[in-house]
Amino acid sequence: MTVGALAPAVAQETIKVGVLHSLSGTMAISETTLKDTVLFLIDEQNKKGGLLGKQLEPVVVDPASDWPLFAEKARELIAVNGVAAVFGCWTSVSRKSVLPVFEELNSILFYPVQYEGEESQRNVFYTGAAPNQQAIPAVDYLMENEGVERWVLAGTDYVYPQTTNKILEAYLASKGVAPEDIMINYTPFGQSDWQTIVTDIKNFGSAGKKTAVVSTINGDANVPFYKELANQGVKAEDIPVIAFSVGEEELAGFDTTPLVGHLAAWNYFQSVETPENEAFIAAWQEYTKNADRVTNDPMEATVIGFNLWVQAVEKAGTTDTDAVLDAIIGLKTPNLTGGVAEMLPNHHITKPVLIGEIQDDGQFEVVSETDPVGGDAWSDYLPEDVNITADWTAPISCGNYNTATKTCGGVASAM
Repeated sequence: MTVGALAPAVAQETIKVGVLHSLSGTMAISETTLKDTVLFLIDEQNKKGGLLGKQLEPVVVDPASDWPLFAEKARELIAVNGVAAVFGCWTSVSRKSVLPVFEELNSILFYPVQYEGEESQRNVFYTGAAPNQQAIPAVDYLMENEGVERWVLAGTDYVYPQTTNKILEAYLASKGVAPEDIMINYTPFGQSDWQTIVTDIKNFGSAGKKTAVVSTINGDANVPFYKELANQGVKAEDIPVIAFSVGEEELAGFDTTPLVGHLAAWNYFQSVETPENEAFIAAWQEYTKNADRVTNDPMEATVIGFNLWVQAVEKAGTTDTDAVLDAIIGLKTPNLTGGVAEMLPNHHITKPVLIGEIQDDGQFEVVSETDPVGGDAWSDYLPEDVNITADWTAPISCGNYNTATKTCGGVASAM
């Protein structure tokens, strides 16, 4: 098709929105639904008349679970396609890959997945959970409700699990947990053979102390992991697993019978009974023409990010990056659990923390829910972070500001 001749006119007639999610490779099991979610949100917004009098036009690319390719595709979306904002990434390694591109080209990324914290970038809005909105409350729940004393921190071998477990190690130590009561294991993306690891977990859990697995295993490796737990007779009442990357979408892919009773910590579950959620599920299933299509936490985070971006563009009267960055701080939008999400000065949002127990129908029964918690960019439990904060409003305007030295990233602040 003759794109070249038409491109300038199309660019003026529509507002382009980038979609940067893996549609192939190990992360496609999780990310494909987020691509569909953005297309759904764009369709809904266009039915309302679009934005600033223009229709929204999605531009979809497939970075194929290839982390360097994320940067290349991000550059293509911004520099070639001229998108106004990008919704995308799942893994932290993919997000880290694109950060320099968004900074260099001064565009906006909405990142919708729980992550390890230790970051606040001017061009990124983190609508998924920070550790204090998922990992820390999950450990608290297991301590207080399950009496857990020994901990298996099992994760995929990349930055999110490594940093999250570093924070959890420090947190557990602050709670008096001895080093010998913490076992840490990392596996590659796509890990398929779990026999030895599950045996090790069983042995670790046989010391007479209540043991739990805190799982930051990501992508399609979760399927054989849970199957092997069942194969070796590891039941939820014996060694519960609480997962940070297993939601309704992942459970839809395999027999959930062996998983019943295991847990997940998120900020949203499809089973939440609110008018907002019921309306969203109905509209989503109508859009997909599939009454069995599930919803999940990163979808809700995508919805929140999209709605805040729309509000910010309307408030600014333009899609200009700098104007939208200024306009979005402090904006609020309903979440799907009956509360309100607010964009904070550190580019994180407020979220309730929910613990869900897996049911035999692939849904979660909510067993614990907190009031909304503001996301912390920097952990309170790492010594190097004690004095670090993030605030993108004047006069600080910095993602890693040292409150003791009054410096930003090691450079004297302009305040």
